[in-house]
Amino acid sequence: MVKFFIAILLASGFYTPVQDNFYLRLSQAAVQLTQTSVTYDPKYTAIPYPMGDVPANKGVCSDVVIRAYRTLGIDLQKEVHEDMAKHFGVYPKKWGLRSTDKNIDHRRVPNLMVFFKRHGTVKPITQQNSDYAPGDIVCWNLKGDITHIGLVVNKYAIGTKRPLIVHNIGAGQVLEDALFSFPIIGHYSYKK
Repeated sequence: MVKFFIAILLASGFYTPVQDNFYLRLSQAAVQLTQTSVTYDPKYTAIPYPMGDVPANKGVCSDVVIRAYRTLGIDLQKEVHEDMAKHFGVYPKKWGLRSTDKNIDHRRVPNLMVFFKRHGTVKPITQQNSDYAPGDIVCWNLKGDITHIGLVVNKYAIGTKRPLIVHNIGAGQVLEDALFSFPIIGHYSYKK
């Protein structure tokens, strides 16, 4: 009987089912990161494993994604390392590595793209605002072989429905209207 009434309410548009708020919490975690002052620092750093991180006042674009997921209890350092250890051949070889490196593998955008393709949902790359939801991961090509990554959040550019991005492109962890600023090369969602 209850299912019947819910079906009627859904059909009438008076009821919207409560969706999993994981991606909303991921979005909020990313926005919260913008409250911390971070200097862009791509230097290789030895870090503990698992749950290792570079100093909280330093980081690059991938650290925004890593830190937001870590807030929700997901350690991308561990997840990427374990997947690379089992399937090293499917990951990029552009750094000349012959084995995994727990300190840096998860901080490289091309590795994250492979990981999200393998374990997340690949979403369409479009120029439509509505195709990008809070918690989505977006990757860009800045120029040549330079890649970038950020998180879509539940805040929007003034006067538009274009979602804002939390990323670090050199000025620290910031909230910006940057979704379509560069060519998009990857669009994913991931939940363990």
